[in-house]
Amino acid sequence: MDSELNEHLMLNSLQITKHRNYDTLKQWLGTGLLLSNGRKWHQRRKTITPTFHFKILEDFVQVFDRQSSVALQCLAEVADGKIAVDIYPFMCRLALDVIAETAMGTKVNAQIDKSMPYTSAVKEMTAMMAWRFLRLHIQNEVTFTLFYPLKKLRQMKLIRIMHKFTRDVIEKRRQDLENKVERNDDSDIGSKKRMALLDLLLQATIDGRPLSDEDIREEVDTFMFEGHDTTTSALSFTLHLLARHPQVQNKLLTEIRKVYPDEEHNKFTLMNLNELKYMECVIKEVLRLYPSVPIIAREIVEDFKYEHSKLGSGVIPAGTEFVISLYAMMRNGTRFKDPLEFRPERHEEHDASSSFCFVPFSAGPRNCIGQKFAMYEMKVILVKILQRYELLPLGEDISPVMNIVMRSETGMQLGLKERT
Repeated sequence: MDSELNEHLMLNSLQITKHRNYDTLKQWLGTGLLLSNGRKWHQRRKTITPTFHFKILEDFVQVFDRQSSVALQCLAEVADGKIAVDIYPFMCRLALDVIAETAMGTKVNAQIDKSMPYTSAVKEMTAMMAWRFLRLHIQNEVTFTLFYPLKKLRQMKLIRIMHKFTRDVIEKRRQDLENKVERNDDSDIGSKKRMALLDLLLQATIDGRPLSDEDIREEVDTFMFEGHDTTTSALSFTLHLLARHPQVQNKLLTEIRKVYPDEEHNKFTLMNLNELKYMECVIKEVLRLYPSVPIIAREIVEDFKYEHSKLGSGVIPAGTEFVISLYAMMRNGTRFKDPLEFRPERHEEHDASSSFCFVPFSAGPRNCIGQKFAMYEMKVILVKILQRYELLPLGEDISPVMNIVMRSETGMQLGLKERT
């Protein structure tokens, strides 16, 4: 929990190798941006970074708005103000719709068609990976196959479904690009910025060579995994906590109504989303208490020399497994006053989140590449939900579970009542 030592490690451009526990994801994600190391990671990071340019994010806002409207319709079925609802699956389907459209330019309609093979496979595979991550003895594929052969077969089937879907989308998109070049037509592909990730990868080169379909598949699948599960966790914890802190909910609603006075004609832009200062404090406070990724684990690949203001100089030898608990670090009472209290106002203070103890998106070269994307997505969704529904403190409290992505054993329960 030593923030200074953690800072030295996370800022080091050589110590970026993920802990071997993440290998459970390789069957699905390959060695894309999340799991790659060394030169491959640096090349991919450089290639993908332009995807999150503000001009492209501006276009994604339209997707956030449209898919949130679908979510409002789905929530209407359970918004009677009396029953407790687990908001997690609703946010999961919403996040899947958003990430599929922004990453691949494909609508999977996860919120409406709950039986679509691809979205069902993503949800089931994500749950299976979380289950395996908590059980050290089956994180290796060989032991997993020996102990749970039927689950292994199921995993293989899910991976086939997801890989086929992604490859089909890539193949179609590549054909569209080739047809565009043949027609010398720049009115279609280049202007469809919400397909930027896939477009960029299809047109990118590394060392003068285009990426293979498998290279692209790794990155698209990585974005699908990282871009829906973490956002689902953050949104669900946020809504749950707002339901149990009505004063925060009301203050947030006041800000929303000031920035968007006409609910029927919300016009979202990056500029007016940036005006939601208190909402940003709310999201930061949720991530401080319940970081979407609660643990960061690295393997030290070469002797790591450090200088510490209190410990002096030292060396962590190569081969050391280094685990950073963001969950514990951001609840440190020496850094945060009343650390277990949900108090968004602390982030309005100058130094409340400026120290290295507040790193919900990690830090350094391996920080979350999609953090701005996630913040804007969450802001749009929260605006739409809070304008329409009052969140009520119904159901069980959360029971956090440390995993690849933070979850709750009891779900994220609350009540919903349409505002008059």
